Amino acid sequence: MMQKLMTLTLVAVLAGCAILEPQAAEPAGNGSPKRKDKVVLSDAEWKKRLTPEQYRILRSKGTEAAFCGVFYDNKKTGTYSCVGCKLPLFRSDAKFDSGTGWPSFFQPVSKDAVWMKTDRSHGMVRQEVLCARCDGHLGHVFDDGPRDKGGLRFCINSEILTFKQER
Repeated sequence: MMQKLMTLTLVAVLAGCAILEPQAAEPAGNGSPKRKDKVVLSDAEWKKRLTPEQYRILRSKGTEAAFCGVFYDNKKTGTYSCVGCKLPLFRSDAKFDSGTGWPSFFQPVSKDAVWMKTDRSHGMVRQEVLCARCDGHLGHVFDDGPRDKGGLRFCINSEILTFKQER
C-alpha cells in the first residue's frame, strides 16, 4: 500500500512536468551483471556521446517530465534500445498504456537486457532499472502492471531510448 502511495505521489509530481533532480551516479558494480560486451566510458566520453539531457537521465539518474517524451505514446512496431550502448531493451509488443506519461513495458526483450537495484532517493523505496551493458539509468519498475502479463510495469524514460521500426 505504501509503495502504491509513493508511486502515485511521484506520478502526480511529474504529471505537472516538474523534473526530479538527478542523483549522483554510482560506479559500475554493485550488482551490475558481468558481460563480455560491457561498455565503460569516462564521464567526458559519455558527455561526447550523449546530449546533455540524455546524459542527465542515463548517467546522472534524472527523470524526464511525464507526457513530454517522444515515445510515451508511440504505437509503431519495433524495438527500443539504449541510447548509450545500443543494447536492445524492450519490444513494442510488450508496451502498454499505463496512463503515467512514460513508455511502459511489462517485460524487457530478454532477462539479461536490464538489471535492477534498490533506489532510496526522493524519500521513496523503488526498484531502479538499469541497462545491463552500460549500467545506464533507464527508469523504475513497479508491481502495478498488467496482471495477465506478470504484473510488472517498467516505467522508462523516452530520452534514453532509440527506436528501430520494423516493416
